Amino acid sequence: MRRRWPGRDRGSFTAELAAGLPALMLLMFAGLTAVGAVTTKAQCVDAAREGAVAAGRGESGVAAAARGAPPGSGITVGQDGETVTVVVRAPVRVLGGGLPVITVESTAVAAREPIAGGHAAGEHAAGEHAAGEQAAGEPAAGQDAP
Repeated sequence: MRRRWPGRDRGSFTAELAAGLPALMLLMFAGLTAVGAVTTKAQCVDAAREGAVAAGRGESGVAAAARGAPPGSGITVGQDGETVTVVVRAPVRVLGGGLPVITVESTAVAAREPIAGGHAAGEHAAGEHAAGEQAAGEPAAGQDAP
């Protein structure tokens, strides 16, 4: 049996720690960034869904989406005949500043709901106006015509 002399491998733990710690820190930063991106994506999905449903009802899709969107997100609402599309884009900061920003995006589509009178939400027949709207040249509510 061979006898081991104490102190012969002195400092090997320090060398292994110095080599492995940066890799461990990089892995931890990547994991935390991934968790942040997944969380932001889930918020974008919820915000886009809320915005699409609200816009389909004839309400403000941007305002509804903004309530649940992550800070700094961009919201786009588009209408195409029978459907409403809401896109929410949000930046995700990568841990360790100075690195490029990751952008996550979510899209939701909802059907425009019909309202009384047979028109889709947001549409009005000729001569009709939504509550609070006023045609050009018409006197405001409570005012007499000249």
